Amino acid sequence: MAVDVFAADEQSAAPIELERWSELARLVLESRHLRGDAEVSLLFVDEDTIAALNERFLQRQGSTDVLAFPLEDEPVTPGRFPDIGGTGPGSDAEGEPPLLLGDVVVCPAVAERNALARSVPYDDELALLVVHGLLHLLGMDHEVEEEARAMEALERELLDAFFHRR
Repeated sequence: MAVDVFAADEQSAAPIELERWSELARLVLESRHLRGDAEVSLLFVDEDTIAALNERFLQRQGSTDVLAFPLEDEPVTPGRFPDIGGTGPGSDAEGEPPLLLGDVVVCPAVAERNALARSVPYDDELALLVVHGLLHLLGMDHEVEEEARAMEALERELLDAFFHRR
């Protein structure tokens, strides 16, 4: 199994180490024993961008720290488009296509404020947001108390294993 993390820093409010956060995302996803190859996008954006996404997709006003956009469970057909099923360049005729998990969008400016308010290092807050977003892509939620406790416990476990171990 291989996990590809496509990361982009599309903001300038706070420093971002793309390789560090991509590696954390890859380790977390690999630990979840996904079937086959997987792809995820990890985007760091400014407050205006995350506020627009928050309003457009969740009908909530204002900026937030992290959003997750899981891709729908639609079957993916291997081969080239438009002649699906071909074996030319761009096809993986021997294997299954990668599982496209979705996008995690993080706002570093909000993460900085959260870190100050919680008296934690900025990097700790970013790590939590990356892991939190990934768990949403994997189907976890925190709408009910029991689910919230389970998600928080797994976040701590994953952060201990892949972030705090340094």
